[in-house]
Amino acid sequence: MRRIFTRLAGGTVIDVDPAEVWTAIHHWGEVHRGLAPGFVIDTHVDGDVRVVTFADGTVVHELVVSLDDDARRIAYAVVGGSMDLVHHHASMQVFAEAGRRSRFVWITDVQPHSCAEPVAAMVDQGIQAIRRTLSIASAAAS
Repeated sequence: MRRIFTRLAGGTVIDVDPAEVWTAIHHWGEVHRGLAPGFVIDTHVDGDVRVVTFADGTVVHELVVSLDDDARRIAYAVVGGSMDLVHHHASMQVFAEAGRRSRFVWITDVQPHSCAEPVAAMVDQGIQAIRRTLSIASAAAS
């Protein structure tokens, strides 16, 4: 099989109720406040596009493809910004685990292959920031 793009998959288990994790993801224009502050420093929305500024200065324009409350899944594609991407499509999804825990899964398809390593690093940093932010918020609310 010929590989047209690179698929990156990451995730983590978070000791936070799935509804709380989904609420943070669902507020897709507030990533810099409620989901990954510090990793993302600004987000603003223009219609179906959110412009995300990362702490390293990278800026991406993301078209929100779907926001599915029942599946607790958001899908989006990078359609502009400072990265030299030919193709980018990603999804974030939340699954219930035992004991009020959540499995957070982030899958990204990217092209060219040369962008895979920097995008993978950003996904890993994002997952760490999300886990930290939601764990702290949940503990503070308890």
